[in-house]
Amino acid sequence: MPDYCFYKKGKQIVVLESSDVDEASQLTAQGYEKQFEEVRANDEKHALTRFADIRREKRIDHHNFLAGAGSMPLIGVLTAAANFLFRKK
Repeated sequence: MPDYCFYKKGKQIVVLESSDVDEASQLTAQGYEKQFEEVRANDEKHALTRFADIRREKRIDHHNFLAGAGSMPLIGVLTAAANFLFRKK
């Protein structure tokens, strides 16, 4: 199975085999940005599907992190308030 890399310009994504250096340099010259993700797949269609899955997982992880980061200070404040009330008695 070949390795594939991805190039993005705006909303357009191009899938290339990692070994295709000439096409990669042409895309870079045209303003495409090489994406960090590289996948191993049977063909370009499966590589693009896996790329979409990776991006979806990143968005979910980012959302979950922000949700946790927002609630942790609230939990800290409530814990401090509870400790204050119980120690007061």
